[in-house]
Amino acid sequence: MHKRSVTIDGHRTSISLEDAFWTELSALARARGLSLNALVAEIDHARSAGPGSPNLSSALRLHVLDELRKRPHPN
Repeated sequence: MHKRSVTIDGHRTSISLEDAFWTELSALARARGLSLNALVAEIDHARSAGPGSPNLSSALRLHVLDELRKRPHPN
């Protein structure tokens, strides 16, 4: 578990995630030309808009899982 501070809408917050999730989030941000803070903010805004919003750490994990599921699997 690794804790990092990120800035969302000008506010600093700390998030604890496993290193594998930080690595994948960083790769997803780079692939989209975003900073890690921008991607986290985007995920935070999406989770806040939905019903039964999970906490931010859970939302980040679910986002990574969803993105990994979208990738084509080799046969």
